[in-house]
Amino acid sequence: MSEDNIRGEQVKIICAEDCGNAPKKELLRAFNVAFVCNDRGFIMEKIIEEIKWNFIGSHVLQGRDQVFKMLEKLIDKKPVELVISNIITHGYSGSVNGILNLEGNISYAFCNIYRFNSSLNKTKIKEITSFIIDISK
Repeated sequence: MSEDNIRGEQVKIICAEDCGNAPKKELLRAFNVAFVCNDRGFIMEKIIEEIKWNFIGSHVLQGRDQVFKMLEKLIDKKPVELVISNIITHGYSGSVNGILNLEGNISYAFCNIYRFNSSLNKTKIKEITSFIIDISK
């Protein structure tokens, strides 16, 4: 994690063993951990300048600046656990699903679909579509 990571030691990460057995799977695992830990430096490094991030049913972020502003707003959120159930990659696409638990018994189930800017292993993320459901009890 980079210096921007402010809570890496505070969040429990649970991930299936096969979630890191390929370069793009490892990228998506690390990207999701960085998001939860608010590691803005890592995230900015792994997305293209013209990133499009569509939060289904809510809003669309266009470009790195909007992503950075969104991450700044999330600084007060206190995640306690990230459970990654599946990471699937193939060619230009990938997906991650799981559950994010925050302090105060707040939980979100999520599925993120990623589009890479190339099919090569050393690629960046050019588009994300996020489906997020509040499953808090």
